[in-house]
Formats: sequence, C-alpha cells, structure tokens
Amino acid sequence: MPSILKSVRDLRRRSRANLNRSTTSLNEYDTPDNSSGNSSNDSSNTPRPAAAGDLHQSSSSSLSLMTTPTSATPSESGSITIRPNDDSIPPLPSKPTLSSNRNSVIGSVAGGPPPGERMAAASGPFAPRISSPRPGEQVYQKVLLINGQIGQNPNELSARPQGGQLKVTHHQDSFPATQWKVQDSQFKALVHLTPGPNKITLLFEPTRHSHGSHPSLGSSRTTKGHESWFMIYYVPPESPPLQLVMLLGSDSPGTYDAIPARVSGEGNNLDVAIRKYRMAAYMWQAFTAEQMHRHGFGRRTFQFEESWLHSSLSLQEYETGVMRSQATVHVIRVDKTVAELRDLEYAQQYAKATKKSELFNIAADAVREYFRPRNGQKIYVSCMYLDSHWDPQVKTIRAHAALGGCSGDVNLAIFGSHCLQSYPSSIEEVPNALVDCTRTDTAHVANDAGEAGSSWEAANIGIGAHMHEVGHLFGCPHQESGVMQRDYTRLHRTFLTREAFSTRTKQQGMYICKPSDECGWHRLDALRFRYHPSFRLPKDPPMANADSGIQTFCIKEGEALIMATSGICFIEIRTESDDICHHWLDFTDVQRTDYLPKSYHLTDDALRKLLPSRRRKSKLKVSIHSIALNEHTIDWDNFASKSSRVELMKGSPTKSNLLSNLTRHATSHGFRGSKLGHSQLPDSEAGEIVFNSVIPPNRFMTSIKIYHGNSVDGIEFCYEDSTSQLLGKRGGKPGGSEFKFDTRSAEQLFGFYVRAGAWIDGIQILATSGRKSEIFGNATGGSGHRLVPPANFQISGVYGSCGAWMDGFGVIISH
Repeated sequence: MPSILKSVRDLRRRSRANLNRSTTSLNEYDTPDNSSGNSSNDSSNTPRPAAAGDLHQSSSSSLSLMTTPTSATPSESGSITIRPNDDSIPPLPSKPTLSSNRNSVIGSVAGGPPPGERMAAASGPFAPRISSPRPGEQVYQKVLLINGQIGQNPNELSARPQGGQLKVTHHQDSFPATQWKVQDSQFKALVHLTPGPNKITLLFEPTRHSHGSHPSLGSSRTTKGHESWFMIYYVPPESPPLQLVMLLGSDSPGTYDAIPARVSGEGNNLDVAIRKYRMAAYMWQAFTAEQMHRHGFGRRTFQFEESWLHSSLSLQEYETGVMRSQATVHVIRVDKTVAELRDLEYAQQYAKATKKSELFNIAADAVREYFRPRNGQKIYVSCMYLDSHWDPQVKTIRAHAALGGCSGDVNLAIFGSHCLQSYPSSIEEVPNALVDCTRTDTAHVANDAGEAGSSWEAANIGIGAHMHEVGHLFGCPHQESGVMQRDYTRLHRTFLTREAFSTRTKQQGMYICKPSDECGWHRLDALRFRYHPSFRLPKDPPMANADSGIQTFCIKEGEALIMATSGICFIEIRTESDDICHHWLDFTDVQRTDYLPKSYHLTDDALRKLLPSRRRKSKLKVSIHSIALNEHTIDWDNFASKSSRVELMKGSPTKSNLLSNLTRHATSHGFRGSKLGHSQLPDSEAGEIVFNSVIPPNRFMTSIKIYHGNSVDGIEFCYEDSTSQLLGKRGGKPGGSEFKFDTRSAEQLFGFYVRAGAWIDGIQILATSGRKSEIFGNATGGSGHRLVPPANFQISGVYGSCGAWMDGFGVIISH
C-alpha cells in the first residue's frame, strides 16, 4: 500500500509539471531564441528588476533588467547575471499589470518589449559581462562601441586573466558575426544595430593556453558555457546630419595613393575609397557617442544622411550584394583639374605655398553649389580630396589641407586621402587595421608629419586628424588636451584592448588599453556639442531661440552681470598670453542639464581665484557661451573698469514725468553694456547719447526714428518738446522709419532687438507695453541680439560708431 501511494504521488507531481510546461508560451512581447528546454517554474525564478542605478533614466520609459537563477544559489554581478551552463531559455516574464507603462517609447517600437521585460543573461562564470553601455539602454547611432570583461567575478579574474576571441552575433542574425580580441580578460567591439530592439549575443572563445587556468573554462567544445546576451535599443534621432563628401578634380581618374600590394589586392578606386571613408565616419560617430556618455551628456552624437545602398559595413555583405540603409558619401567634381588641385601653392604642408587656404574655398564653393542650402539654413559637411598625392621629390602631399571652420552658411572640414589605403573598409577590418605594423613605403605613400610610420599609425593619423577638423566644423577651437590638441595619435586605443609597436615612439605598445589611456574629446568640446542641433536626442526639449543672444553689463567697477535668455552653458577665461583655454566655469549639472542660469553675476575677484597665483594680475578675456550656441567675448579689464562708466548728471531731487507727484534721486552715472558690431568701417567715428529723458528737466521720449537701407545708418530719439538726439547719420530711406510711443499710457522704451555682425544690419524697438516695431534695415542680416536692461535698471542712453553706415551699437544702463 505505501508503494502504491508513493507511485500515485509521483504521478501527480509529473502531471502538474507537464501541465505547467504545456501552459507556458511566449507572449507577444517575448522573442524566442534558438535554445531548447524548459525553464523552471519555481517561484524563485520570477524575474525581478535590477538596481535603480542600472536603469535607463528617461521620462518616457524605465527599463528594468531582469535576472535569472543559476542551478545553485542565485548570484548577480553588474547588469548581467549567471544562468545554468546548459541550453535552457530564460524564464518567462510575468504578464504586465494594468499599471504597466505600456505607452513608453521603447514599448512602442515594432517588435520591441515594454519596459522591464528584457533580461541580460549569462551562462558560466567566464561569460562576457558588459561595462558600457548598460543592457537595456537607448542609443542613437548605427554602430555602437561596447566594452566589458570576461567573467562575473572581477576579484577572481584578477588572478586569472583570460585571452581569446569575442564573437559578436547580432540581432536575429541581421548582420554577420564579428570577432574581437580579448586581452587580459578585457574586450572592446563595434556592434551594428538596427532601429528598435537589438538582442546582441557575446561568445567568449578562449585561446588554448587559457584552458586549464580555471576548471570552468573546460575545452573548446564547451564554449557555449561562456555566452551572454543583452538588449540594446537603437532610436535614430532626427537632427541636422553631417554630410560626407568625396571631392574629385574635373578630370580625376578616381584613384588614390596606395602601395602596389594594396592596389593588386583590395584596389584603390573610388568605390573602395567611399567604403573606407564611410567606415572612418562611423568610427568618429561611435567614438563621440562614448565620449559624450563619459562626460555625462548621454550617448549623443552627430548623424549621417543615409541611402539604400550596397552594404559596405560588412565585407561579407558587400561581397554578396546585400542592400542596406547606410551613410551616403556624395561624390562632387570640382571645377578644377587634378593638376590645378595639386598645385604646390595650394599644399598646406609646403612651406613656400602662398594659397594654403584655397582648397578650403574650392570645397566650400563646390559644396554650396551641390547642396544649395536655403537662406538661413546651415549645413555641416566633411570633405575628402580623393586626388591628394604624395610627391617624394618635394616631400609634400599635394591637394591636401587639414582645415575646418565656417564659410557663411557652410560649416566645413576638409582633409586629404593620403592615408586612405590604411583605413578599414568594414567593421570586420577595424581590429586588424589598427594593429597592422606594415611599414610605410614613402616611395608610394606619405608618412604624414612623421607620425605615420606604419599602416596602423597612418590609419590613426588620417582618421583622427580628419575628426579633428570635424571638431572645428562643429565650433571647437584647439584645446589643452584631447582630439583638438592632436591627441588622436591614441585614437586606436578606443577600439582595441592591446596596442601594437609604434614607430613614432619607438616603443612596444600598451599591454592593455584602459579607458584612462584613451584619446578623448575635451570637456569644453563636449559642452559645445551638448546643445548643438546636430547632437540633439529625441527626448530633448525644443531648441533654444538663437536670436536671444548674450548681454553683458558692467554694473559696478570690477563686477558684471551676464544675461542669456536661453541659459548660460559655460564661461571660458583666458589670460593675455593664452592661445587656448585652461580655465572655465561649467554651469551644466549632469542630472539636470536643461535648467541652466539665465543670468550670472561675475566679479573680478572670483575670476582671478580660478587662475594660478602667478597669473592673477594678467589681463583677462572672458567668453560666454549660451545654450542657443551664442558666444560673446569681452575684454574684462576694460569692460569691468572705470572706462565703462558714464557720467549722467549730478545727483539732485527731480520730478519724474511718469510719477507726477513723486520725487526721486536721479542716478549720477550709468554703465555701458557690451557693444555689437566691429566698428571697423573706414572713417568710422564713435558717438554716445545720454537720453534727455534722464537729464533734467526729463523730457518725455515720444518716438524713435531709424534711418536705414539694407543696413542701419542712424537712430534718432525724439522728445515732447520737439528736440531730438541722433546717433549715426540720416541716410538711407528719406525721413527714416518712425516708431511712436503711446504717451497716454506712459509707454516708453524697454529695449532693442538688433541684427548685427561686423556692422548693424537691423534694429527693432521694444516698448514697455509689449509692443514692438518691425525690424528696420536687413531683418535677416547678421545674428540676433536682445538688448534689454537687467532688473532694477533702465536704458539711459546709447553709444556706438558710424562710418558709411553704423558699425557699432550698445546701450547705457543705470539704476
């Protein structure tokens, strides 16, 4: 009888288990994998959220990383947890409750799960673990840089560093697998993503000498036990793209410099050049996204215009003709022949050249003609001259210049193709291209600046120096360190775990390349990128109004008030001997970068305390940068001194015509605000007006006349007693354009909106009632600036300069 009861109990247990298995199925949010077997239904297997610190911080979604148990006691390390060393699939998540956030951005992606229903799983103690990015994170670029280590227990691994290969398998095999070296248990890799959710599988394949260093490694037949996977979400942002352009001479054959072995192997035609240039651009993008993340600004980076093309990011796909959406490289033939482009007068590195910037001008004209930007539209373009050529006779690279900057509506970077043969043309080629020690044969190709003595160093110089010019394109000056200070000789370390021998340093490379050893964008570069339109993310608030400008007012000797309606981002401080900035004020709070001060009180003492003691008596230049990308530089010692003070009148009781029976003490002096315009026209003369409305007997200002054509010639202030004051001259439109104040409601002048660049293009009058005039003059010339007084101040006068027309304008304020 007992044996019969026991058999019945066993049968009932098996029946319950079969029932549980038969009722378990994948719901609409789960992605089936290729593993077999059933997950345990024990209550301890219920997925639970990871620590809050591992969650993606977003107002629209909160991603939870789920954990899975091992066959023994559950353990967890970082964002990836250990699971049994078999083929079981992860346990299924519970059904969403009614309170689930079903409207999140990630949950709405086609085929993607709602927040909290993806897990980062690992098998075995030597499965790869991701350090960056966090599993479940949202990213915004097609090619993602990842890094991490082998194994879950860093303390255990430190005594048993592992070597081998990391195999990266992409979401649903949507992209061919790639191999990356594991060095000292560390790995780095580039991963191709498709829009929406991406399940990336990592498989560690140890080298033979690693076997036996730990019993868990086993043999090569059990590498399935060294596998993990993680989810990542790619959301393509909509932002102004960085256009990629290949420039050719009008009669160019479409080839670039390469050694004979390269020519007979991969070739050196236009198609190969485009593929290599495209891959370099994706490396810029991945590098920048990682750097912005390290600066605390999220994985923001610039984007590319894409087209449906034969895939080149994978060599396998290129050979089989797979089509894919990828970065477009526009091919433009300039109106110069190859011989003209290779004129030594244009060669930047030729000491006797007299037209070293001409290649920039040629590129700007060609790009402007090709893209035809509309009035007021800025375009961002990176160009490569395919016809660059190393001339061993004069030891100069012809048709090459490394330049970046702005040419009107075109923000442009140019570079040559002299290092192109060393570039990788696909993701698979990146790790080998950056360790290729083949010596540079200067009979055929250039050793640029003596820093490209081997193939990998040539790739580094070419890709890195071109990215340096892209930094200029986005507004970055030279810095004390980083990409903008030729630190790109270490660019390869971002993508590798071990460095090859360097002909530049004559030393063996680093055994392990850690993040602290890598090249980077300087903090000031990252601050410039943070609010640039090309670096916008989908979750960013609307762009700040660039026309708000920056105002600076001296309010006391040694003190100034800075105002920016969009918000003040950072302030650079330079001494008179500084070519680059070494000291700055950073107003960005990593946690709340959208809430920056709109005004700031600067004092001379506070500024000088930021400097080394030996330089505190130096003259200073202060550059203010706003969220709207406005920049305003002031000569601090002149601006915040007695020279900014304007004597208005002696203090005495007067009657205000605005407050009929009240008396007040008139202010005896005012201060000049910063001036717009360069005041550099021929025969330009300075002028200054203190309004009659602030000088007894305080005449009431009734109107303002602007004299203008396509720029402002003069501005006249008219009073109730028919007197007037003129700054500039009465030119342009006869009689000028008049804006009358409503004297019945005591309306008066509040401020000005000024369009200005080198001179004053247009002026708009702002009244205290909220009314405003049209913009008199050129309404689209220059850039926009609002000149309004700080709280508790008023505009008491104006000053400026005038030559053929007005080329300087500012306001005088007083209490």
